[in-house]
Amino acid sequence: MRVFAALVPPVAAREDLADFLAPRWEAGRADGLRWSDPEQWHVTLAFAADVDDWRLEEVEERLAAAASRSAPMVGRVTGGGAFPDPVRAKVLWSGPALEGEGPEALERLAVGARTALATAGAEVDGARFRPHLTLARRNRPGRVDDWVRLLDGYRGPVGAYEHLTLVASHLGEGPRGRPRHEVLAELPLGG
Repeated sequence: MRVFAALVPPVAAREDLADFLAPRWEAGRADGLRWSDPEQWHVTLAFAADVDDWRLEEVEERLAAAASRSAPMVGRVTGGGAFPDPVRAKVLWSGPALEGEGPEALERLAVGARTALATAGAEVDGARFRPHLTLARRNRPGRVDDWVRLLDGYRGPVGAYEHLTLVASHLGEGPRGRPRHEVLAELPLGG
């Protein structure tokens, strides 16, 4: 089973960003962007492409322990960028801006989530943690610099991030053949 540990922005944050982008979705499609479902926007902390069902209980327990070591965070979704860059982009994203110790706490939470998955026997994908919410993808690399400039002016509402969420990703089962996300557990930060 494909699973990931995520920090999911509060509903108000996702709704605000969706409201900001909604009048521009058609223009984005014309630019070759495939918009992600706002209900699925999240910051991936750790991803494993193939976890045996019998390991899920241990994965959840270890992620719960990692979550308990991290305090809730406060912040907003703001700005934007592109992977690998705005000229050859395949992904358009926005990012979390967390207050106080939030950025360091998020990094530690990602390390804890990766360690939890690996210790439970899952092979963790990816080498570098780059906190972001994937807003849209392109089939072919292309320019999104205008979209990045637009997102640079976006500042979402401040909200509390209180859970690490364990999600199963079912490929091809969502609308238009996209992944369907199933929340397996919401694990409170700070215990």
